[in-house]
Amino acid sequence: MAVIAIAKKHALSHKKAKEAAQKVAEDLNERFNLDYTWNGDCIDFKRPGLTGQLHVLKDEVRLDCKLGFLLGAIKPAIEREVHKEFDKRFGKHAEHKEPKGHHFKDHHHHKDHHALKDRKA
Repeated sequence: MAVIAIAKKHALSHKKAKEAAQKVAEDLNERFNLDYTWNGDCIDFKRPGLTGQLHVLKDEVRLDCKLGFLLGAIKPAIEREVHKEFDKRFGKHAEHKEPKGHHFKDHHHHKDHHALKDRKA
């Protein structure tokens, strides 16, 4: 059984974080046919071959999913979409903490690209 565990820091109010989580749930429902229901500050996901939860915490969101054998083959695609949605809904800069005064709009054209890449590894 494959497992997906993705966490992302955020600086949103609790209400805004829950609204963003709702948008993530809607997108995952549309892309992967995941049924979901709210349970307090958590969204429960399910479909044949997948169960999971999206936790909305004070300064972090966390997705934990278990994939059955067949869906394990598309784990990278699911992870990619979750990362895109988290970046879109909860902010890209929360994951990459840059020194103050440095705002990289395009990492590929910045002279410190390799240093940034090495820091992430």
